[in-house]
Amino acid sequence: MKLKHIFTGIILSFLTAVSTKTVMANEKTWDKVFPKSDLVNVQKVTFKNRFGIDLVGDLYMPKNGVHPGMAAIAVTGPFGAVKEQASGLYALNLAERGFITLAFDPSFTGESGGNVRNVASPDINTDDISAAVDYLITRPEVDENKIGVIGICGFGGFALNAAAQDTRIKATVTSTMYDMTRVSAKGYNDSMSEEDLYQLRKTLNQQRTADTKARKNAPAEGLPATLTGDEPQFVQDYYEYYKTPIGFHERSINSNGAWNKTSALSLITQPILSYAHTIKSPVLMIHGEKAHSRYFSEDAFKKLTGDNKELMIIPGANHVDLYYKTDVIPFNRIADFFKENLNDYQYDFGISPNK
Repeated sequence: MKLKHIFTGIILSFLTAVSTKTVMANEKTWDKVFPKSDLVNVQKVTFKNRFGIDLVGDLYMPKNGVHPGMAAIAVTGPFGAVKEQASGLYALNLAERGFITLAFDPSFTGESGGNVRNVASPDINTDDISAAVDYLITRPEVDENKIGVIGICGFGGFALNAAAQDTRIKATVTSTMYDMTRVSAKGYNDSMSEEDLYQLRKTLNQQRTADTKARKNAPAEGLPATLTGDEPQFVQDYYEYYKTPIGFHERSINSNGAWNKTSALSLITQPILSYAHTIKSPVLMIHGEKAHSRYFSEDAFKKLTGDNKELMIIPGANHVDLYYKTDVIPFNRIADFFKENLNDYQYDFGISPNK
């Protein structure tokens, strides 16, 4: 495989201690790509991860029935997205169904801190999820033994990694999951050879030298400004979400920027799912039948050894459909999964059923 093709594959893969400062979101400051809900209140919150980076999130709470002992869910992803996009949509819909939810921007992205922007880290991004658990534990409304997580796209892989690391996470959902470390090191469908990987490492480290001399980080190639029609279907699907009013957001890397070229350096040598087999808490993995990324969920699911795991394939859905299509995303099944496994049966807001 030519190095140019390898590098293009890696870049396309990228498309995809607590403070209590809160600010109420109001009608005039709504900046999400999805509509508000009359059933939910939203607060902006900040908290720190164990690296001292300030993370910013939106806390969604049901307007009725908030009290101590509630179950809570931290939500993040997709890779290169912000909390105002898919993770916020998931958080809002789960809050409508009776949970306290927290959608947040990972380190170095969106409104969260980190003075090097648009960079990814297997270690830091995994800890971001645990930091969200830290924050939820401090909320007086939350039972610390009833906390789950949702990871979307590339943060589905990080969510599984967090579940293997953090036993405080009592249940995990992944949606349209990517293993960013696998695709970075091996390309799509594991098409890269060891020599391909070595050449990629040489190229990335040459770029690191150039960045050091220039005292700035060069951006990678992001989504195209316009489509020619010759792009792979999944790139066209990404474009439709991130570059059009469906999902465009000015703070999103995939909408209005690009990852650093050297972001892949740690991803290619630090596989995140090495300990997935040790997860004892329940896991629900959701993927689209027609998603180019489906094999990530199927293979990760095979690693899980717990007696409470489920792989749910959505008929006819592609990768991006599970970012925003509320008639495709199985919100009721996700809510039931968390109610069952967080022992939280007391909330029922009468939301209309979907798939």
